[in-house]
Amino acid sequence: MVDGAPTPTVLWCEARGRGPEMVLLHPGGSDSRALDPLIAELESTYTCLAPDQRGHGRTSDVAGALTFDAMAADTIRFLEDHTEAPVHLFGYSDGAIMALFVALARPDLVRSLVFSSGVFHHAGWLPGVAGEKPPQFMADSYAQVSPDGPSHWDTMVGKMHEMHLHQPALTEENIRSLAVPTLVLIDDDDEVQLEHAIAAYRALPNGEFAVVPRATHGVVVEKPALVAALIRAFHTVGKTDGFAPIRRK
Repeated sequence: MVDGAPTPTVLWCEARGRGPEMVLLHPGGSDSRALDPLIAELESTYTCLAPDQRGHGRTSDVAGALTFDAMAADTIRFLEDHTEAPVHLFGYSDGAIMALFVALARPDLVRSLVFSSGVFHHAGWLPGVAGEKPPQFMADSYAQVSPDGPSHWDTMVGKMHEMHLHQPALTEENIRSLAVPTLVLIDDDDEVQLEHAIAAYRALPNGEFAVVPRATHGVVVEKPALVAALIRAFHTVGKTDGFAPIRRK
């Protein structure tokens, strides 16, 4: 969770749509453009704000290690300065981890959380996933917009690799303290272990759970309309607990 005083950075951001504010946090090694298909499905309902994290997309890198603490601190500052918080918060992959850190540190800024294809502990990834070399298309995409230039990509890959070796390292006990309404969303062929996602759901005092069928870790590109429908359903006011509730009885 956010601690200390990491060097702050100003996040580049694009806003699209109109309606209640939703801040969407992109995957690691990518940038907010990765969320374009999902934003296209959501912008008729929400004002979608999609910042690029430090060292990603159109936001410059800063000296020192890359950590979820630092990126969460950047995001908290962004929420304080550029939104009418509390906001709906959506995080995808590494973005889900950042979103979780933000919600744990500053629940007053978060109206709801969608935790999509992320882990609360690095052991939750399938074996070998965290150490994989990013594919070439990610390097090409980085080179198109990065203010640090194409040559900085290898530095970012090294920083991400070091971060993923030991982070995040939250526990189920940490998650039990999160009262913010949270949707845990995973895919049936994800890079996250299904059992890990279930453990997160079971630990949440105010959680919901969804598995997207026949989808992979690229679900926001593969099935953005379905993901958007699940988000809207999650945000429905006056939901019932069903005919035969057990967990919510």
